[in-house]
Amino acid sequence: MNPSRHRQRRSVLFVPASSEKAIAKLPSLACDAVVFDLEDAVAPEAKEAARERLRAWFAARPKDGPELVIRVNPLDSEWGTEDLLAARACAPDAVLLPKVDTPRDIHDFDDALDKTDAPADLKLWVMIETPKAMLNVGALAELGRDAAARLDCFVAGTNDLAKETGVLATPDRRYLTPWLMQMVLAARAGGLTVLDGVSNDFRDLDAFARECAEGAAMGFDGKTLIHPGQIEPARAAFSPSAEAVAEAQAIRAAFALPENAGKGVISIGGRMVERLHLAQAERLLARAGRL
Repeated sequence: MNPSRHRQRRSVLFVPASSEKAIAKLPSLACDAVVFDLEDAVAPEAKEAARERLRAWFAARPKDGPELVIRVNPLDSEWGTEDLLAARACAPDAVLLPKVDTPRDIHDFDDALDKTDAPADLKLWVMIETPKAMLNVGALAELGRDAAARLDCFVAGTNDLAKETGVLATPDRRYLTPWLMQMVLAARAGGLTVLDGVSNDFRDLDAFARECAEGAAMGFDGKTLIHPGQIEPARAAFSPSAEAVAEAQAIRAAFALPENAGKGVISIGGRMVERLHLAQAERLLARAGRL
């Protein structure tokens, strides 16, 4: 399995690439990943300066720290080509593609990266934020099984989905939930990480914590954030509990016993445990950094 699939992505902070102040704060933040945004968060007249700011920042990037991602504009937009070249020059861990509709959009961007001799370990993340993307989410996820496609992560674009469909974005997200669950299902089929969408009211951290807990229960790996104050609640919600880690370790230890070698089902504390539970335990321990 791709090692990046074991990276923790509990808290993924969007930062406008045009904001020198926001970028300067990054060394003090404990988020798992940062998405430098060249798309929605940057006005057209500020995009060139934002690209240059990223080039300068990445040239002096620290060796350790969060996973670094750049969200570009669509390749067929007036800013797409320059964004791609800037991202290639910065050499982030991944590039995030917005407004993806079909697998062809991913193939086209991947082909463009190949023409720049981009390294094979440069990954692609994609926003699932259009009605067409939702209709094609299974086909998009299948590219996660093709190493040449670079696809590594889905990001739920809940604001755009609500805008494009007219769905009412209620606090409990009842009308968005079926689509969110569909993203999770497709991502698992494709072996991808999947991140929940942003919560717009960054001041109400209690409501945010509830939304994180719901996202974790749905099966998301983490949440995209718009404010540093959201980092800790997201990290807490998407981290396995101490009890869950202890149970996973017990399952792994039991299957490792010589007398259980080759067994498909064993008993632990009066409960029947199958090897599928061992696989789940190993995934949880990987997420917790215990493997």
